[in-house]
Amino acid sequence: MFDRRFRPWETAALLSLCLTLLWGCWANARQRSIASGLVRLHVIAASDEAEEQALKLRVRDAVLAWLRPRLAEAGSAAEAEEILLRELPGIREAALAASEGRPVTVSLGPEDYPLRRYGGFSLPAGRYESLRVVLGDGKGHNWWCVIFPTLCLDAAETGALREQLPGEDYALVTGESGFRLRFRLVELWGELRLALG
Repeated sequence: MFDRRFRPWETAALLSLCLTLLWGCWANARQRSIASGLVRLHVIAASDEAEEQALKLRVRDAVLAWLRPRLAEAGSAAEAEEILLRELPGIREAALAASEGRPVTVSLGPEDYPLRRYGGFSLPAGRYESLRVVLGDGKGHNWWCVIFPTLCLDAAETGALREQLPGEDYALVTGESGFRLRFRLVELWGELRLALG
């Protein structure tokens, strides 16, 4: 007759698997919740040469200056995405004007980001909606920030962030008391997902 009882090591392995799956589901949901309230900007230089890196920052400044009045109307990440999608040709023109003749590609879509620590908060690794500006072949170092809510100029500003993220998500990214371990769990899950591709 077949014995249907689990051995102790099988029970422990099954319990560990269940806990890992629960943790993964929770961490994935938290990261998606955070990402749903944000839109990021990613500017990638043509190469790592000093001149190209300086040009990347000038293009970034031109794009941010062009976006600032247009995104002021957005009340949510979804509205910001609609504005960005509608304004992609203008964003490209602003980037081209500052690119000193280099080719520029501008797109809006989901993109994977590593963990990023700002002055007063951290964003876990994961997939975020992103305005991507690529100069030339895009083989140089990049620069990124959050364009909705507008945090690019002062990354330590958390007031705008508080307005866009629900209470628990805001507490998670700012590391408020009791949320540091939870953020670390989301951070580890995001890094694992990025590593696995």
